[in-house]
Amino acid sequence: MTTTTISANGRLGAADVERYRALGYHYPVRVMDTAQAAATLRKLEAHEARYGRLEGVMRHKAHLFLTWLDELVRLPAVLDAVGDILGPDILVYSSSFFTKEPHDPAYVSWHQDAHYWGLDSGDVVTAWIALTDSNTANGAMRVVPGTHLIDMPHVDTFAANNMLSRGQEVAVDLAGRAWVELALQAGEMSLHHVGIVHGSEPNGSDGRRVGFAIRYMAPHVRQTLSAADGATLVRGTDRFNYFEHEPSPKADMAPEALDYHRFAMNRLSGNVMKGSGKTMDERK
Repeated sequence: MTTTTISANGRLGAADVERYRALGYHYPVRVMDTAQAAATLRKLEAHEARYGRLEGVMRHKAHLFLTWLDELVRLPAVLDAVGDILGPDILVYSSSFFTKEPHDPAYVSWHQDAHYWGLDSGDVVTAWIALTDSNTANGAMRVVPGTHLIDMPHVDTFAANNMLSRGQEVAVDLAGRAWVELALQAGEMSLHHVGIVHGSEPNGSDGRRVGFAIRYMAPHVRQTLSAADGATLVRGTDRFNYFEHEPSPKADMAPEALDYHRFAMNRLSGNVMKGSGKTMDERK
């Protein structure tokens, strides 16, 4: 195990992109200052105070019904760094909150997103934005470098405290494989490849850990699991139109936005949970 980091801030240079393609990750990238991160966290807390925690399907694709998250997925500093990898045209495939309360037993098992999402290209990047500090004590994300280069077998565990929709984990012995902890300060993000093995431990600290993961992709990527899927165009143009363009909300919790989110999540669930016999509604 190792905690060696590759440190960079702002835009990715050619060497950064080359390392990302070789290793499958890049961090940290400062995308907002601590005051902006705290302000975004307060918006989340205000929403939770009124409506309850974003759980179940509501923690996914919340940018479709919350305007401040629609703004976050379009944040220029995020798109600039993502664009250095994907190019000028960028879609958002999905987004998810990964919130661990103090001494929360919730964890994320070692897994590869690419194994389940049905996307036909590696031109998919997750931007994991820290709204609080993310570190060893509170269960920071870890990655296994180089594992994005091969698709590994997985098993579905549906374990009670696993934050993943299927409790999926790689059915491969990773003993002896070095992992890297992507520790972040509030307002920083990490970038990781759709195929890299990643996971995280429970939060053993007295504080809350909140991260918002945004899955970006190039428009040439196709969905192989079904004929229909959706994504949000956030920069450039889409010359391919393989995905239905999902709309921005006009107001927080607007009825039409919630209706569309329900439709979009049913569609996403049908793809991500394909073959499991369950839906994302049955997970936290």
